[in-house]
Amino acid sequence: MSEHEKARARIDALCEKLNYYSYRYYVENESEISDYEYDMLQRELLALEETYPELVRPDSPTRRVGGEADRLFTPVTHAVPMESLQDAFSYEELGDFDRRVRERFPGASYVVEPKIDGLSVSLEYENGVFTRGSTRGDGVTGEDITANLKTVRSIPMRLRRALPFIEVRGEVYMKHSVFLELRAGQEERGEAPFKNPRNAASGSLRQKDPAVTAARKLDIFVFNIQRIEGASPAGHKESLDLLKELGFVTVPFYTPCPDLSAALAEIERIGRERPTLGFDIDGAVIKTDDFSMRRALGSTAKFPRWAVAYKYPPEEKRTVLRDVEVSVGRTGVLTPTAVFDPVLLAGSTVSRASLHNQDYINEKGLSIGDTVLVRKAGDVIPEVAAVAEHAPGAPVYTLPEVCPSCGAPVYREKDAAALRCVNPDCPAQLLRNLIHFCSRDAMDIDGLGEALIETFVREGMLRDAADVYSLDGERIAALEGLGKKSAENLLAAVERSKANDLSRLLYALGIQHIGQKAAKLLAARFGDMDAVMNADAETLGAVDGFGTVMAESVAAYFRLPQSRALIERLKARGVNMKRTETVEDRRFAGMTFVLTGALERFTREEASALIERFGGKTASSVSKKTSVVVAGENAGSKLKKANDLGVRVIDEEAFAEMLSTQESV
Repeated sequence: MSEHEKARARIDALCEKLNYYSYRYYVENESEISDYEYDMLQRELLALEETYPELVRPDSPTRRVGGEADRLFTPVTHAVPMESLQDAFSYEELGDFDRRVRERFPGASYVVEPKIDGLSVSLEYENGVFTRGSTRGDGVTGEDITANLKTVRSIPMRLRRALPFIEVRGEVYMKHSVFLELRAGQEERGEAPFKNPRNAASGSLRQKDPAVTAARKLDIFVFNIQRIEGASPAGHKESLDLLKELGFVTVPFYTPCPDLSAALAEIERIGRERPTLGFDIDGAVIKTDDFSMRRALGSTAKFPRWAVAYKYPPEEKRTVLRDVEVSVGRTGVLTPTAVFDPVLLAGSTVSRASLHNQDYINEKGLSIGDTVLVRKAGDVIPEVAAVAEHAPGAPVYTLPEVCPSCGAPVYREKDAAALRCVNPDCPAQLLRNLIHFCSRDAMDIDGLGEALIETFVREGMLRDAADVYSLDGERIAALEGLGKKSAENLLAAVERSKANDLSRLLYALGIQHIGQKAAKLLAARFGDMDAVMNADAETLGAVDGFGTVMAESVAAYFRLPQSRALIERLKARGVNMKRTETVEDRRFAGMTFVLTGALERFTREEASALIERFGGKTASSVSKKTSVVVAGENAGSKLKKANDLGVRVIDEEAFAEMLSTQESV
């Protein structure tokens, strides 16, 4: 057997294994191997596919997280319209629906299932392989989001039985636990958080970069067959059973009901279980089971006549706002939290709700002592919906002008809602700042990771970033799980980091809006830390590639006495304060590059570093100021825009030649 044949056989085996393990995990809720073992198999598969790209299978698990898909979503016309359902808000309306069905079919039976609150999508499979996925859109025309849907791990890439063709409809959603984690991160960063899991799922699924979608950990429930070849289920329950057999994750429960009375009992049961489900539903659906009856009943101009969606009434409770507590997140954002008399809401007792920011408080007109209406947004997040009765004479609550953790002044960024403390010594931000300071892209202190930093903070060995450079080897060696050798290695890494370029130190300080690229621009423009510290916002804003927000953020940081004191302590411990990285060959001076598509020879980071090494810079978007667009495989809208603007486009081969020659091309 040739090496090529061996590779094909191994790729086939790995795909089958990984898809099987995914099915067991996402469909049957059973894990047969550890996450580490799964990752190792996937890594082996990826390495083989990189060596033999012609052998990549369409159902490969590695295709779930694609490269760049920066393009406009293309329209998809649905062969079978993706209809919406008529809503009912009372049992009387459900009775009207039942009478209409039984006028035609007295013996009709139903299936009742939860109505998942997410984004409706279509999935198409040919010979058992996932080929295309699209949004519902207006029901007739949607958008092709295949690359993003491949990142949803509960969508099978290959079915367990290869039908010639099947198109199914499902609802992509976000679990409560994932939503809470995502929202917490947004609030930590001072971003406007998603209001509910449905909005989060919808926004995540229409990202232009599938890697962003993949990070959002979306799921799907499949609930309908739109088209099928190779099987002929006679009714809805039979079709859902078939979908399960094929490997789809169907709606979590679907109950046959012989009449309306049984259907109403199931709706009530679902309503009672709603708070415990772990995902959002916005109702329950009654569907006529028999497909021949469905065809005869047909549809109106808007809705099918064979189904109806019962919407559960929203639950709101009155309570009294007793206090507003203000906490400081790891990024310095001040977050106000309402404290009110406990109320039972959607299955749990709540007494607190985030008020987000001052704009939110002003919009509601909230005052201490107000009687307020409280609800759970998306049945998950407690929120103050409105003021029911104002406390007489009470002023609208105002957030403090100083940080409640350290007493430093807080500031509000331009065009932002959050108030932020920028004191580098703020105790509430200490751990996050230290972890960032020591990270690989910042000061790159090998061995000083999150767990060890937490230990050092707990032991009182680290109170700010400067303390990193006065760590005591004997105290380190005495800690459990370390020892003399570990202490020596760690202190050697700390010592090496002192010689880092100024740009690394500027990035390590964690100044809001200043990433690696901005830090390099500062270092290149000013050359040493003192010059950066003493530059005003106007001077900083004149730096090529800087904007007003970035300039004001840097100026605000260095206006703080605590920031300047930290720099002095770092200087005293021997940390380099000057630019050491120099550009000897300036062949790309004055040139701006945009990288798009998949590159084979370089990672994005490697290509960007080479461009900067030769005096150029990179940008994330194409404009008239762009000098060159380097287009790899599957280049999308950036390539189109470059062609429209007449910007020079080269392939990876030409880019490599530019790097090898001694003159700018």
